[in-house]
Amino acid sequence: MEDTYNWSKDRLQVFLLAAVQAMVMSGSSLIMTTTALTGAILADKPSMATLPLAFQFVGMMCATIPASLFMGRVGRKFGFSVGLSIGIASALLATYAIFQGNFWLFVVGSFGLGINNSFAAFLRFAAAEVVNKEHRPTAISYVMAGGIVAAFLGPWLATQSKEWFEPVLFAGGFLAMAGLYIVAMFIVMGIRFRKETPNSEMHGPARPLLEIVKQPAFITAGLSATMGYGVMILVMTATPLAMVACGLDFSDAAFVIQWHVLGMFLPSFFTGKLIQKFGVLNIILIGAVLNGICMAFALAGVDLMNFWFALVALGVGWNFMFIGGSSLLTQCYRETERAKVQALNDFLVFGTVAAASFSSGAIQNAMGWSWVNFMVAVPMALALFSVIWLKLLNARSVRPAGE
Repeated sequence: MEDTYNWSKDRLQVFLLAAVQAMVMSGSSLIMTTTALTGAILADKPSMATLPLAFQFVGMMCATIPASLFMGRVGRKFGFSVGLSIGIASALLATYAIFQGNFWLFVVGSFGLGINNSFAAFLRFAAAEVVNKEHRPTAISYVMAGGIVAAFLGPWLATQSKEWFEPVLFAGGFLAMAGLYIVAMFIVMGIRFRKETPNSEMHGPARPLLEIVKQPAFITAGLSATMGYGVMILVMTATPLAMVACGLDFSDAAFVIQWHVLGMFLPSFFTGKLIQKFGVLNIILIGAVLNGICMAFALAGVDLMNFWFALVALGVGWNFMFIGGSSLLTQCYRETERAKVQALNDFLVFGTVAAASFSSGAIQNAMGWSWVNFMVAVPMALALFSVIWLKLLNARSVRPAGE
């Protein structure tokens, strides 16, 4: 029964999932620090520098629905293991591509890394599945807090491994990434997932997807996660290129990305508690406001501290909007609908992320850093409107969603 639930018995599983998240996100923060600069070295044209990073997100988008449905059939443990195996192979392929100076092979490796990340994106939902309903926001936020390790480990590895194989730059980082994924694989083997029976969620009544999608709470959850993640990638992808173009060093870019990732994940220790206390919609609202603050700092100047303040605000804003949206989404589906709803949500999220990553480099090269940040305004307005709309609907409802 709910009132006799023992949170402590499932806490270890949540922490192990957080450890997997830490390894995967360390690889991701390493990618964010080095991929665009590696692309600039390998590509024929400067405008193609962010193409490998964009294809990473294309890989995430393409694999999101198959990954969710696949795990719905074979279980989380086997699914995460398959994703990590793809990640290890892709990191090694990217390393080989850098040694060969082969830009397009590097793009293929980046695409494979995106497939791995599409599996890993479901770690937050796996955490929600090993606890009861009341503790879902806390479990999601704790798993996302695993990214705090990534804030330090990823950029540190990027800096330390940059010249491992000098004069071939950045190859060491992708080799180190393969090692991170191997560690994550061993951790996954030790996790006790609550639902591991194949086809277990195929039984029982399930509503048509269109009926689920039409729910105001689903629309708000999707917009929060989609707009929050898309804006974050748009700005973050262009940041190392913009900083180097403004005369700052690679170490400065690594420093800013490190603090940005810290801003993304450090609040996770208390985001779940804030959601429980103040309601998920209020937390999403604060996240959108923080993204507006990011835009203001970025447009105010191009000194190191302008980049630092902007990227920290961007990170915290992403945290509130993405965890808030993910928490709200768990209120929108039944157990029998879990795989298809999570698949659709993350397909929309990472489809937007892929578009943002493609646009980021092109906007930065053609129009400059200011226009990258001007693009934040419209997505945040959409997210704010959806939250206010749901709040108004909730005011008339006996059982509000997200409060």
